[in-house]
Amino acid sequence: MTIANSCIIVASLLPIICAGLAKSQASGKPRRGYDNHDPRAWLARQGGWQARANAAQQNGFEALPLFIAGVLVAQQLQAPQARIDALALGFIAARLVYCVAYLADYAALRSLCWLAGVVISIALFFSY
Repeated sequence: MTIANSCIIVASLLPIICAGLAKSQASGKPRRGYDNHDPRAWLARQGGWQARANAAQQNGFEALPLFIAGVLVAQQLQAPQARIDALALGFIAARLVYCVAYLADYAALRSLCWLAGVVISIALFFSY
């Protein structure tokens, strides 16, 4: 398995981690009214870092298709694997910082990381 293919797995897990954070009790406060039968309604009522973690989760799933397609197209076009791997690692780095910036409410940094992820995903299509 290539590094880029491993990055696809990592990128697919990042939104799940953000979802877990959104539903967690990391703040030390009890999850009032949490209902696993209707977690989306509970999440919709949250604020602060939990709402931002949920938004990061949603955006993570939205970013996946372009990134996955970029990696697969680059590999299909037989672009240099080292270049594909480097771009994929760059995407993961951007998304990790994006998640941290979102949780910490650093809006400008978050937007910059989002843009970096999109640019990297598009660059994969032209990496041959």
